[in-house]
Amino acid sequence: MRKILIAALAATTLIPAAASAQSAGEVRRDQREVRQDMRDARDYQRQGNWKKARAAHQEAREDRRELNEDWRDYRKSHRQVFQRGAYYAPRGTRYRPVSVGYTFQPAFFSNRYWVNDYGTYRLPAPGYNHRWVRYGNDVVLVDIRTGRVLRVITGFFW
Repeated sequence: MRKILIAALAATTLIPAAASAQSAGEVRRDQREVRQDMRDARDYQRQGNWKKARAAHQEAREDRRELNEDWRDYRKSHRQVFQRGAYYAPRGTRYRPVSVGYTFQPAFFSNRYWVNDYGTYRLPAPGYNHRWVRYGNDVVLVDIRTGRVLRVITGFFW
């Protein structure tokens, strides 16, 4: 009887932890839902149905906000994953905040700085000739043909 009670107590303490963590499959479904809402909004706009288009945009905004909150919760509960070693920039350079459209020198997006395990960090898969690159404590999506920044996530690593 005592073993059953201990097992039941252990199970009740583990259930909330498992329920709060969102699986990668759930993240993909949520991202797909946001894309579908945006497609619906564009279709309604093409048809001239502005009321439904506005509602679809609102729904996509809410889904995106929820997805970002889920990602922040994941990041808080998995702090050890986002703790990386010291960042060493290429020789003769220093960190300056960048934004979309900035062009990096080739040394900054060499394979030494790539974030290859983007799935671990719940980052979207980079497209063809795109790479997630660590830049200081930020993560930057770079087009490796041109060096142009496509997306920036500041303060990504602790």
